[in-house]
Amino acid sequence: MVSAMRVRIRFHISCVGLMLVLVALPACNNKVSAGDREKTVLDTQIGDATFYSRRFQGDRTASGSKFDNRRAVAAHGSYPFGTVARVTNLMNGRSVNVVIVDRGPYGKNRREGAIIDLSRTTAERLGILREGRAQVKVEVLTWGDDTYSREHSRP
Repeated sequence: MVSAMRVRIRFHISCVGLMLVLVALPACNNKVSAGDREKTVLDTQIGDATFYSRRFQGDRTASGSKFDNRRAVAAHGSYPFGTVARVTNLMNGRSVNVVIVDRGPYGKNRREGAIIDLSRTTAERLGILREGRAQVKVEVLTWGDDTYSREHSRP
């Protein structure tokens, strides 16, 4: 009777262990999951990120859209407009997906190694507001079509 009980206990422990392995296997995937679609990284850059000043709120971007510091948008020197990129702060591991809507960085920031300018909200989510800049990894998830926004013709 005692040996039958031990066999049942071992069986149940084995079943629980197998279930844990089956649940953990999908997490071992190296692709980025986006809903039902999987995305691979198309391009990667490492450099500094800076963020837009509040004074640019509402200004026209190089793509023709109005800049909104509350949205997850960014400026990059060469990525096509509409490109979706994941920006990861290398110091704390936080990541945010952004859409490229402008060109930049320019001036001193670019000379000092900045590769991307982020909206204020994005910078806050990444934890770089206090320092003003941080080393980041930029990974392209979807290439944009480089379309100039039709908003530029509106008054």
